[in-house]
Amino acid sequence: MADETVNETEAPAEETPAAEAPKAAAEETPAAEAPKAAAEETPATEAAAPAPSEGDDTSEGTSEGTSEGTSEGTSSEEATPEVDVDAIKAMVGKPPKGARYQATGKRKRSVARVILTPGEGTFLINANGKGAGRDLATYFDRESDRAAIMEPMVAVGAAGVYNVFVRVHGGGITGQTGAVRHGISKALAEIDQSVRTQLKGKGFLKVDTRQVERKKAGLKKARKKPQFSKR
Repeated sequence: MADETVNETEAPAEETPAAEAPKAAAEETPAAEAPKAAAEETPATEAAAPAPSEGDDTSEGTSEGTSEGTSEGTSSEEATPEVDVDAIKAMVGKPPKGARYQATGKRKRSVARVILTPGEGTFLINANGKGAGRDLATYFDRESDRAAIMEPMVAVGAAGVYNVFVRVHGGGITGQTGAVRHGISKALAEIDQSVRTQLKGKGFLKVDTRQVERKKAGLKKARKKPQFSKR
């Protein structure tokens, strides 16, 4: 009996390590799965890594495209030829025989019809059918008006090369000066596109639309009021 008791007592003691073995295996399982989890996470990290590289390629492509576009734009701008003033004057200074350029200029209430023909620089204003008319110095007394009229022709080198015939009416001296100048500029612009570009750059082809402000009822002028009397 004593031996059986001892054996029964010792049996559980021997089974204790066997019972602890599954627990140890269970505790060792996460440790064994840890490398697997790390192995599974490693591809995910590597898969996410190419995204920045693709972004880098995109940024490089954008930078390359921007640099190429800028260089192309700069080269195209540099390729634009500049206006050769001497060449323009040489071309305008040798008009073909029988050439005739005409245009209509306007300023305020004045209208001027201008005709340019090859000649020695004769300037005739309001000539009738018999050829009688007034020259530039007789029609426009002020030197500033004559200088303004001749400015487009001097700019392109046409002074003294073309005869100018003008018929102008309406408005006053200032309006007629502007109308003649505008008409001469438009007639010169028909010679060649380069001449037009030069005249347009100087503002000779732009119509001056400014007008005198009209008088209002109850006022002495457009804005001038009569003196106020308190008594």
